[in-house]
Amino acid sequence: MPSNSSKVEKPEIKTFDEFGQQANYSLMDSLQVDPQATANGDDYTPRQVFSGHYVPVKPTPIPAPEYVAHSKALFNDLGLSQKLALDERFGRLFSGDITVASAPMRPVGWATGYALSIYGTEYIEQCPFGTGNGYGDGRAISVFEGLFKGRRWEMQLKGGGPTPYCRGGDGRAVLRSSLREFLAQDFMQALGVPTSRSLTLYMSRSETVRRPWYAENSISIDPDILMDNPAAITTRVAPSFIRVGQLELFARRARSNAHEAALKELHMIVKHLIERNYQQAINPNLDFTNQLLELAHLFRGRLTSLVANWVRIGYCQGNFNSDNCAAGGFTLDYGPFGFCEMFDSRFQPWTGGGDHFSFLNQPAAAKANYQMFCEAIRPLLTDDRKAQASLEDLREGFTEAMNQEMEAMWTKKLGLISYDATLVNELLELMIQTKVDYTIFFRKLSDIPNQLTTLKESFYLPSSEQIDAQWINWLQRWRTCITNCSDIGVASAAMKRINPKYTWREWLIAPAYEKAKQGDYSLIKELQAIFLNPYEEQSSELEKKYNRLRPKEFFNAGGISHYSCSS
Repeated sequence: MPSNSSKVEKPEIKTFDEFGQQANYSLMDSLQVDPQATANGDDYTPRQVFSGHYVPVKPTPIPAPEYVAHSKALFNDLGLSQKLALDERFGRLFSGDITVASAPMRPVGWATGYALSIYGTEYIEQCPFGTGNGYGDGRAISVFEGLFKGRRWEMQLKGGGPTPYCRGGDGRAVLRSSLREFLAQDFMQALGVPTSRSLTLYMSRSETVRRPWYAENSISIDPDILMDNPAAITTRVAPSFIRVGQLELFARRARSNAHEAALKELHMIVKHLIERNYQQAINPNLDFTNQLLELAHLFRGRLTSLVANWVRIGYCQGNFNSDNCAAGGFTLDYGPFGFCEMFDSRFQPWTGGGDHFSFLNQPAAAKANYQMFCEAIRPLLTDDRKAQASLEDLREGFTEAMNQEMEAMWTKKLGLISYDATLVNELLELMIQTKVDYTIFFRKLSDIPNQLTTLKESFYLPSSEQIDAQWINWLQRWRTCITNCSDIGVASAAMKRINPKYTWREWLIAPAYEKAKQGDYSLIKELQAIFLNPYEEQSSELEKKYNRLRPKEFFNAGGISHYSCSS
């Protein structure tokens, strides 16, 4: 007989009705609805939302939806049958038709407002009313919240149609951006980086939306044509989608006494964040003040670890505003993101991002977002000077905490026992001078080579004798550190668990969405398979195709080396 401590695995969820039985709507049940909202969710005209935590909205289904892909990994994690992705009602829901919902599911979805700050400066100009009351989920609509294997997950349609926050837009997303987000979330999960997850991707066979983009062979910085794209909806999944910008919105209202319940609404959203994202980590028996301080401490730890992981794998968020910063401490909003190929500390794929959101400036951007997080919860501590001082200590300690995470990351990435600032800084300078491929270089280094020849396979340009001499000197000193402190075989294996073999290369992703427009999803499936095991050796055929330097024609190519946020 099995012991009493044995876990009983729940049966696989095979039908849409069984899926619906997992429904449990903590957000709508515990937070305040916008008092001016319609009950039926027909709320699509841009307007100011003055109070409340969410607006009920019905998504707008894409016509003639066609299944493109689903995440087998997430389906397994949720206990869903793989066949459910092709279920007629399941497909209708996640292509925007919420009329298929039956109790205990809700017949409406919800959208939320948030504020915007960029690098620690508050903005309201992006709101069409100039007040900040019209900025939020313009085309992201949550349609389901439920419990799967004892964990709570929220499911949100990206491209599900307009909401009151749409700022005059159509609320749609194009296939290109939807596919990028869908693939990237699964890839980040496989890389071991905290992230929102991908559930499904559907595209319309009859609806197109027009967006600015790049002409074939364009080298323009800004989009130079208008292009009709198939409309698509991808469903992203997370424990919650509360952003730092969301907390900011309620804090701004509390500070300005925007309405009589403003401080209460801030208290409610922060309490909800703790329950949704920190329930296992924060003792509920603590008084609320100490829960807030523990929240600030834990979020700082998650955020610094997250950004160090981004740098480890070569990821650049591109637009790390506070509204793109998940308060749960994971990667959110895959818009103008990119992965660094030829190493550049200032790598920035988004044409609107600038240096302040560039690759190695992400720790500083995270600091600015953490500052806004602290300012957002500060109004809840106004009666406790000691707690305010503790919060200020946490805020001031961000740089040191971030530096510690970065040093630990570089130590592991280089297979060292302890951090060596000189070794790391010299390496980064050599990588810039030599123009190396970030992923290929560190994977080659993981073999702990004796000769520079191996590393040269990651160089984009031939190196000079002078540079080679510097490399040889660095390589010898680095190998000495490795061989003096650990077994080479053990060190190499550990480095290969940190440094992926395969990375995201935009010039290899673009053909997948071009083929998908024609109904050919073969490249999507191929990319899914590769991204599922990015640290593992794969077939020689796949390695030859996906583990190589960027061809010359894709440097400075619009839509490949750089792109706007047109999605």
